[in-house]
Amino acid sequence: MTLPVTDTALIGTCMAAAALGVLVLSSAGGSTALDPSPDDQATLATEVDNADAALADLGAQPVPDTVAVDAEFGEKVRSYLLQNPEVIFEAVAEYEMRNTASQADMDLALIDANYDEIFNDGHSWVGGNPDGDLTLVEFMDYQCGFCKRAYPEVTSFLEQDGNVRLIIKEFPILGPDSELASRFAIAVKQMAGDAAYGDAHSALIQYEGRYTPEMLTDLAEDLGLDGDDVLAMLDDDAITTILEENRMLAQRLQISGTPSFIMETEFLRGFVPADTLALVAENLRD
Repeated sequence: MTLPVTDTALIGTCMAAAALGVLVLSSAGGSTALDPSPDDQATLATEVDNADAALADLGAQPVPDTVAVDAEFGEKVRSYLLQNPEVIFEAVAEYEMRNTASQADMDLALIDANYDEIFNDGHSWVGGNPDGDLTLVEFMDYQCGFCKRAYPEVTSFLEQDGNVRLIIKEFPILGPDSELASRFAIAVKQMAGDAAYGDAHSALIQYEGRYTPEMLTDLAEDLGLDGDDVLAMLDDDAITTILEENRMLAQRLQISGTPSFIMETEFLRGFVPADTLALVAENLRD
């Protein structure tokens, strides 16, 4: 792709040069490689394509191939980059900063458009401090290894802060066993209330093994409930509706994995340790 001589063109040249520089240095152990291998050439082509896509995000407009950049200008750019290679990384950092800002704006718009469904859906379990000044929402799956890792981190954060409301969104995406566990947790909530759900949630997320009807029957008995009665509720239409609403909400929020967190206006995708949650809470309160 050929670009007009503008600041955007210079950024594009920098990014393409970055791809070439990384390739050359990595293939030659830090020295100059004048004859890259076919594999390296293919890698370079991919990197240049990526640079072209990044340029489009920055507003670069392609021009016909019949319009060429002045050779003298190209040589000046090459010479400048060789003398000031740090410009390459500055350009990439600027692109990443703009991309991050754009994602944050999109996240904020998504949260605003779905505010009531996120924070006040009327069916999700509420824990932590129900009167807290901040709300943390977690989309989770009981079979998700990172959700299991996140559980003690979230628990620690809630205990240390003491002023955060927690909402759990049942979001089973890892197969039939995941859905079985989520249906069981919701059935427990509907049958025995929030306290029983909290105990069931804690037991399910810490359990290492398959979720089977036999295992869930035993868990129901441990919770002081009739296992057969709980299992008889699992296919209830009300539970199906809750799970479907959660899936539709996740789709609108562009959530495709677990765990995913929302703390007020902040999206936190993936596993998040307690200290990071605390830092986000601190920033939100400032």
